[in-house]
Amino acid sequence: MNRRNSLKILGGTAVGIAGLALADWKWQLLDGVNHTGFFTSKEEKLITSIADTIIPAGLPAKTPTSDAKPIGAISTGTDIYLMKLFEHCYEKEDQDKIKRQLAALDTHAGNELGNFFYKLPQDIREQFLLGLSSSENEDEREFFDMMKRETITGFTTVKEVMVDYRNYKVAPGYYHGCADLPAQT
Repeated sequence: MNRRNSLKILGGTAVGIAGLALADWKWQLLDGVNHTGFFTSKEEKLITSIADTIIPAGLPAKTPTSDAKPIGAISTGTDIYLMKLFEHCYEKEDQDKIKRQLAALDTHAGNELGNFFYKLPQDIREQFLLGLSSSENEDEREFFDMMKRETITGFTTVKEVMVDYRNYKVAPGYYHGCADLPAQT
């Protein structure tokens, strides 16, 4: 193959990769503007950050590779589980309470710390959530207890935890046909 054709192919490949990266950035921007899910994109970020605060990445993944990343609520999809659970399994008044508490949490973080809750460092988010657990407001305590309970339930029931850490077997016990039996006398 001659050099000109090789350079054309390499140049076309570079332009194609750059175009894909630009298209991905554009779709992410449009998703933030035209978000159509049950929760707004900001509420989804709040739920994700709450789940990550309750169960941060820390359990070492038990895989054969040595460079396996630790697992946590986000890497196991617990945040997505929470969003689907709240959307499909909770009553309308409970959904409204969740949305109100998410808005109050973000507003309180903005007023007190001057930043969105999901942009705060891990240790400050922990202190913030622990403040909800001991709050005088009953709705805040219930919100924290519900988020903690459902996050733990979602995390402890994923395959990575059940199979790799709890040694769960879907069908325990094995069938051994044609097994030799000792002779009876």
